[in-house]
Amino acid sequence: MIQKLLIANRGEIACRIARSAWEMGIATLAIASEADEEALHVQSCDEAVYLGGHSPAESYLRSDAIIAAAQERGADAIHPGYGFLSEDPDFAQAVQEAGLIWVGPPAAAIRAMGLKDAAKALMQKAGVPIVPGYHGETQSLERLQQAAAEIGYPVLIKAVAGGGGKGMRRVDRPEEFAAHLASAQSEAQGAFGNARVLIEKFIANPRHIEIQVFGDGQKAVHLYERDCSLQRRHQKVIEEAPAPHMPSAVRDAMGRAAVRAAQAIGYASAGTVEFIVDGSAALSEDSFYFMEMNTRLQVEHPVTEEILGIDLVAWQLQVAAGGLLPLKQDEIHAQGHSIEARLYAEDPSQGFLPSIGQLHHLNFGPGLRVETGVTQGRQVTPYYDPMIAKLIATGPDRASALRLLLRGLKLTQIAGLKTNRDFLIALLQHEDFVAGNFDTGLIARDMEALTRAPAPAPEDWARAALCAMGLLDTGRDRQGDAGFTLFTPLRQSLALRHQDQLQTVHVSLRPGGQTVVDVAGEIFELGPRTLSQRPAVLAAGKAYLFGEQTLVFDVIDPLERTATVQSDGAITAPMPGLVKQVFVHVGQEVAAGDPIVVIEAMKMQHTLCADHAGRVENLTARQNQQVDAGVVLAVIEAAQEEAE
Repeated sequence: MIQKLLIANRGEIACRIARSAWEMGIATLAIASEADEEALHVQSCDEAVYLGGHSPAESYLRSDAIIAAAQERGADAIHPGYGFLSEDPDFAQAVQEAGLIWVGPPAAAIRAMGLKDAAKALMQKAGVPIVPGYHGETQSLERLQQAAAEIGYPVLIKAVAGGGGKGMRRVDRPEEFAAHLASAQSEAQGAFGNARVLIEKFIANPRHIEIQVFGDGQKAVHLYERDCSLQRRHQKVIEEAPAPHMPSAVRDAMGRAAVRAAQAIGYASAGTVEFIVDGSAALSEDSFYFMEMNTRLQVEHPVTEEILGIDLVAWQLQVAAGGLLPLKQDEIHAQGHSIEARLYAEDPSQGFLPSIGQLHHLNFGPGLRVETGVTQGRQVTPYYDPMIAKLIATGPDRASALRLLLRGLKLTQIAGLKTNRDFLIALLQHEDFVAGNFDTGLIARDMEALTRAPAPAPEDWARAALCAMGLLDTGRDRQGDAGFTLFTPLRQSLALRHQDQLQTVHVSLRPGGQTVVDVAGEIFELGPRTLSQRPAVLAAGKAYLFGEQTLVFDVIDPLERTATVQSDGAITAPMPGLVKQVFVHVGQEVAAGDPIVVIEAMKMQHTLCADHAGRVENLTARQNQQVDAGVVLAVIEAAQEEAE
């Protein structure tokens, strides 16, 4: 039995692991960077070791320091969670060589599945169906172009290492291949230190369905499937179990294939076999292909736990300590339906750029399983993944689970940061998702509609003004306040801004506690005990109105100079980050939409493009330069005809 567990991770997964360990009577040891010294995962553990630094390289990726901390503090086991070192076979081996228990699969299994080309060859040998493609060693442009031509366009270029959509590009025409290949190789080299790629046939209308497997080194079982098809840039957004419209015969076939995959590498612990499925017609036993195997616990594992009534982390700890599989295949049965939404600090209106800052207000909706690593008042920093929480709803059927998740999201309140909450609500109400008829391209096809923000109605401006003035307090009798008016109306004007729209709202407090609000001539009369129809919060000089959509109003300081923002052609850093690539030089002519700079933050690369045609007048960005938010990276002087 494990006595003391070092959790080599942070955020919500570290909190999740700590919870299961506590329930099993296992002491826990957290690790933390400088940025995480007071984080929730530190508070969730019995002890903590501070590794210093802010970036992952200075903290959560320091394998030697982590092992040393475990030894010094008397931990006898290490759980890596997911991400960071979880799929590093050298780390797994080093943990075991140090005499510690590794809570995960054998290093050999991690190595076997770590490179996509070798993994596919191994799976093909084990009788697991794979997508037609090229997985060879020769990486020259000529050989890869030849392979693409033989496979037939469209094709996918995929990095052989890593995941999360990095190093992946779709190519529709031969003339585009070279540019896409260079881009994929550059991203793969930067993310994984390995530029090698494989080429695969692109599956039209693909669904991403994965099978949860679990092994003890001798035997393996499957724990049903999850549908992870709702993705943005190859990153999962919504996951659910079981998959919609999944025939039992196809489920059984995929389950058997996944178990063969696990047994072929002597798998132990939790793992996920991911399949790409041809969604152009009804699912069949010959319509799925092996994509990759993730040799770790998955982000979306809670939906599996919910429909099976098991604790996957507890299983991991039991098997790591030498135990056998807790259940046989015929003892595993699914009930109900579970859906998970990933709530991120990001701005959908700005291409989902990460949003950095303080969570001034945080209140999750009722009826949900909430997996989070943050609390109200804490900072979302630029150093790590910007996830706020995973929100999981479970019901007797899919419609019930969906209804519960929607209600919980609509009642979730977050102030201080931009989030994808409204985007998730729109996505969960998309007619194709509701019907269960969707593929991995749904979000990209309907991105504009899913991210469209409504303009505030006059009553929204009114409620924002009342919120800013502290007058939306759920029914407190305001007669005492009104008494100071000496029976004369007290009038106050307030300037508000929503995006680029300015509005002056006039608020009058009348004798008897009545409030009168004037919004551009439209009058709203509110009694002394009028309740707000939309929950509202004032935080950091902004009024937040919640509901199906979140409306944010800047409260304008009357001393603030009113000015119209003019576009001066400046390309500024939208967040703190690292300049990864500079595409232009001073004096270069560019067209609207041309890439100027790539900046990396929160493990994602963001391409900043020219918003108009012109000439590069100034360029301060340098490759591998660390920059702060708002720093001017380049200035594009508009073309003469455009400037006129």
